Amino acid sequence: MFHRSRRALAAAAVTLTAGLVLSACGGTTNEDGQSKTNEESSFNLDDVKVDDAAAGMLPADLKSKGTLTVGTDTTYPPNEYIDSDGKTIIGMDIDLIKAIGNKLGVEMEPETAAFESIIPSIGSTYDLAISSFTINAERMQVVDFVSYYNAGTLWAAAEGSDITPDTACGKAVAVQVGTVQEEELPGRSDKCVADGEQPIEIQPYDSQGDATTAVVTGKADAMLADLPVVIDAIRSNDGKLVEVGEMYDAAPYGIALPKGNTEFANAVLAALESLQKDGTYDEILKKWSADEGALDDPQINPAA
Repeated sequence: MFHRSRRALAAAAVTLTAGLVLSACGGTTNEDGQSKTNEESSFNLDDVKVDDAAAGMLPADLKSKGTLTVGTDTTYPPNEYIDSDGKTIIGMDIDLIKAIGNKLGVEMEPETAAFESIIPSIGSTYDLAISSFTINAERMQVVDFVSYYNAGTLWAAAEGSDITPDTACGKAVAVQVGTVQEEELPGRSDKCVADGEQPIEIQPYDSQGDATTAVVTGKADAMLADLPVVIDAIRSNDGKLVEVGEMYDAAPYGIALPKGNTEFANAVLAALESLQKDGTYDEILKKWSADEGALDDPQINPAA
């Protein structure tokens, strides 16, 4: 969803910057450092063919390039991360954006970037970006979005734990630094104190992978992160973690595009709708065990 602060904007834009770069990026992997995919999925990128109607909407200057550069922060399994070969960028978002490229008749070339640098570079360094961006009003002042997935916050704890989001007072809770989840915890802790209970021991970590490890090893009682990240952590840690409570504060992820390029946005939306119609979208989500966040009605700049 959102990440650290940028220094590149002028001081007058500090408030806007905070909204742009706060994110729930992080990573969760198994002991081999890799997320587990669902082998029951039938997704094969080579099977995704051009949709002539969608491709016809793509602006001529982009079509003539043949290859579009996609900015992404590859630290966030299962959505975007580096494969075991140390160089190949993979993940749910990557499969999706490449499939959109196939529908549009162009190649999508993901490039690793620091999260905070991506949005300001769209339209210059990057033609577009996909990096688990939660759509919000601040970001929509700078870029346009096509929504593609619905993610909210989910908690996880060690197998056998009785902790829930509502019983976390006095417990140690791991969270990635710079995330909306980190912003949420002080308020929860303050409510604990106001109710006469012990505050939450907030354990901040630089990566979601470290936060997950803290729970698996017993250093923390629970963690909270974006839905697909938590589901991936559970799948990748062989029964050591379970989800607790229900997902809440759901909000759509969006593919980020240059502000005001309506033709480009319409083309991406049409390609995404084509993927939904032929079942490819569902197979991609199934591959990454992210079905729960499927979005039925993708839109350009949905209300945030």
